[in-house]
Amino acid sequence: MHFRATLAYDGTEFQGFQSQSAGARTVQGALEAALGRLAKGGRVAVHAAGRTDAGVHAVGQVACFELPRTLDPAALARALNALLPADVRVLDAAETPAGFHARKSAQSKLYRYVLDSGPVQLPTRRLFAGHVPFPLDHGAVADAAALYPGRRDFAALASTGGSAKTTTRTVFRSEARWERPSTGTETLLFETEADGFLRKMVRSMVGGLVAAGRGAVTVAELRHALDARDRRAWPPPAAARGLTLVRVEYDAVIR
Repeated sequence: MHFRATLAYDGTEFQGFQSQSAGARTVQGALEAALGRLAKGGRVAVHAAGRTDAGVHAVGQVACFELPRTLDPAALARALNALLPADVRVLDAAETPAGFHARKSAQSKLYRYVLDSGPVQLPTRRLFAGHVPFPLDHGAVADAAALYPGRRDFAALASTGGSAKTTTRTVFRSEARWERPSTGTETLLFETEADGFLRKMVRSMVGGLVAAGRGAVTVAELRHALDARDRRAWPPPAAARGLTLVRVEYDAVIR
């Protein structure tokens, strides 16, 4: 049977989603190990919508796989949650057509980055929010966020090591808003949705917002680096811990 599962995980103790060398703890490895037990020792290959990096979280990751047994989707979700470690959970499961692929069939992905700014970050937020010890200019951050929407070559925001054949992507949404979780602290909530993202692209987008917000670069300089596809002129990416994969959208016909 062909299934898809929506996953939530705390990425703090994982070396990313994708399986790596022996000994590396990954979300894919944990899920495939649990599925292998349900398949009575056989390997069940898992494909995900996004290969989240080490430390990145998810509340809406989608994975697909073929299980060589008949099982009700709700029972599958319960069984997997009984076998998975506590920092990974299956939120729901469903049967899919044989041609469904979690990554190739995706129409868009939505990520959220949470960034605290202020002298001291609350310890309770240190695993799920990035932090900078200086204030950020709201107007500059908003102007930088406005650079991203549209279809363009995002080579300036791509980190080495990715396997993408092209660096052209379409960003549908790029929004920055602010909250005050505690006295003396502001939190930037940045959400971006696109038809796909390059390796560390969202974290590099946030890196651009931070650099503009603190006055290290101008928005015009960011625009020039983006247009020139110049990775060396782009600010470094933000820390992984503030990033969460929120949602993956699919055509209703193939869900």
